[in-house]
Amino acid sequence: MKNIFEKPIKIYEKEIKNRIVIHPMEGCDGTAEGAIDELTRRRYHRFAKSGAGIIWFEATAVCPEGRANPRQLFLNNKTKSSFKKLIDEIREISLNENGFAPVIIVQLTHSGRFSKPNGTPEPIVAYRNSHWEIGKEEQPYIITTDEYCRQIPQRYSEAAKLAEEVGFDGIDIKCCHGYLFNEFLSAKEREGIYGGSLENRTRLYFDCIDSVKNSVKNTFVTTRLNACDCFPYPFGFGVDKENNIDLSETKIIIQSLDEKGIELINLTLGNPYLIPHINRPCINAPEDGKIGIKRIYEITKELNAAFPDIKFVMSGLSFEGENALDYSAKIIEDCVADFAGFGRMVFAYPDFYKDFIRNGRLEKNKVCLKCSKCSQLMRNASVAGCPVRDSEVYMPYYRKHVLKK
Repeated sequence: MKNIFEKPIKIYEKEIKNRIVIHPMEGCDGTAEGAIDELTRRRYHRFAKSGAGIIWFEATAVCPEGRANPRQLFLNNKTKSSFKKLIDEIREISLNENGFAPVIIVQLTHSGRFSKPNGTPEPIVAYRNSHWEIGKEEQPYIITTDEYCRQIPQRYSEAAKLAEEVGFDGIDIKCCHGYLFNEFLSAKEREGIYGGSLENRTRLYFDCIDSVKNSVKNTFVTTRLNACDCFPYPFGFGVDKENNIDLSETKIIIQSLDEKGIELINLTLGNPYLIPHINRPCINAPEDGKIGIKRIYEITKELNAAFPDIKFVMSGLSFEGENALDYSAKIIEDCVADFAGFGRMVFAYPDFYKDFIRNGRLEKNKVCLKCSKCSQLMRNASVAGCPVRDSEVYMPYYRKHVLKK
């Protein structure tokens, strides 16, 4: 099992030392200006020690109005020094602990419908979606104008230049989980150049990819992409009129990404705000988690088979608990995916991969319990983490920085 993960693989002419990826997970613990803060630093120091081949840095805003919470990271001229310091520390720690530096990818984002830069909803949407807005009809929705959309690629370009300057290896143009670019994929009824046809619905996404690619010299461009939204038709992307998953448009998008030179895609699906069990199979959910992980498995396998030149990261693997790495080794061996991505597991058990390498197994009393409390904390405007496994550090910080506000 170990040898499967440790077999190096090349992307963008970079050798990745192993097949373990730490997913982008917002900690909601930056400063008000969007700089790295103490809990952010602690989290990535732990990730650096893990031995993962890729650290996929969390969602980082490209503009103030696109922040998902008042403490979301925001890369700009005032905060860039804090990013550079942390990236340098990650590489140094990993070199000392593991003998190599991981590839570090930053996820650039505009939160769109889920923007909350001042602590209360300020949604910026591609279109009004009654299914997504159940119980939230009175929020102050702003439908993006075409003029506003035309300005966004420049925001991504500016952030990309800073990302390269501070030392990120790669840049992810986020298109998943209902955030702005993902929402545009289902904007079939929107008028103008950003709605209707698939060409129009992908225009903003592809324009930002092109803008970023043209803005950097030595930093590769990748994406985390929703294969499907799993909302009933017509309220989401990747579902047919009978509410079956339909990957036909997804495959057209990935073909275009391939033609643009994208070599790595981090696949996901669903929406963690409204149907979190879809991309993070869990306990106490509307469906058995085994159904959820099977769905992710089948979608990833189909897309990986259809695009052999692209390397795919599979999600949802923390659901397998103490057997997660045995299961992940099998998906790599069977060519279901090229990389095993972990999110919740690393909040709970940051040294999980190192333990597996050392002992050949994961400790049952350390693994993620699939309870979704890390997500609940984030949705409740708190800093994110694992209150079950990491409460000795998390709770004092919560009392000091959140409850007193």
